[in-house]
Amino acid sequence: MAKTDFNDRMLSLGLARVSEAASLASAAWIGRGDEKAADQAAVNAMREQLNMLDIRGTVVIGEGERDEAPMLYIGEEVGSGQGPEVDIALDPLEGTTLTAKDMPNALCVIAMAPRGTLLHAPDVYMDKLAIGPGYRDGVVTMDMTPAERVNALAAAKGASTHDITVCVLERPRHEDLIAELRTTDCAIRLITDGDVAGVIHCAEAEKTGIDMYMGSGGAPEGVLAAAALKCMGGQMYGRLTFRNDDERGRAKKAGITNLDRVYTRDDMVTSDVIFAATGVTDGSILDGIKREVGYLTAETVLMRSKTGSVRRMTYRNPT
Repeated sequence: MAKTDFNDRMLSLGLARVSEAASLASAAWIGRGDEKAADQAAVNAMREQLNMLDIRGTVVIGEGERDEAPMLYIGEEVGSGQGPEVDIALDPLEGTTLTAKDMPNALCVIAMAPRGTLLHAPDVYMDKLAIGPGYRDGVVTMDMTPAERVNALAAAKGASTHDITVCVLERPRHEDLIAELRTTDCAIRLITDGDVAGVIHCAEAEKTGIDMYMGSGGAPEGVLAAAALKCMGGQMYGRLTFRNDDERGRAKKAGITNLDRVYTRDDMVTSDVIFAATGVTDGSILDGIKREVGYLTAETVLMRSKTGSVRRMTYRNPT
């Protein structure tokens, strides 16, 4: 194998080990009320495992800028220094608050793709719209109002708007969005944190009951969610939103010139990608860490866009 080859088949199991290690490390902090300690435990474990992989990796979606994050910061180089050059997007603990409070859907999440193929999203908000697979392209768009999206998706599904469920992050900024959605008679699944999981819900609508994700959340998490949908199928759109000139400056620093651009899933992830997520607390996508005498058990989903494969694995680890 040439060093420049992105051998996703060989790298995928290693990526699963990375998310598993982060999840197992953060397990000690579930329900302990200390978000920072839980996050740091996940970061340390993820970094250690990444450095065991034969890659020349660069973190393009990470814990923040170098001066804000001592480890796994944007631009940090990871891996053994041998093997393919890759972009890495990660959230060592998506749902630090969920972990600290022992609430559902905390995950350890990571994606890997060939160098230069993941959007270098700045740490700003992104207005997001996602649906699962099986619909024609453009059935819903960013230009539609929230109500128009619900009506369009219901028509495409051959269902009533009453049968559509939309996932929305519960935040004051979404009050108007929620109020408009209520006028359509759709159901709304409000989540307190974890919008990577929120978007992934759409790809498994039969299992999760979620048809569409809508609303603004972190742009870096948007890239991670797009990586998952690239593997599982589904459509996603995102547009960066800015609250001030500092945030616009972050976007320009990341190389983004068109601040009003609507990104599709394939704009955010332009090549083959592999994605792994391991549950920390129980959720609708993955089981959380299970404890028994002498063991911790973790559940991981591992996906490859090249083959469309979705593999679920249970890892029983002696303590």
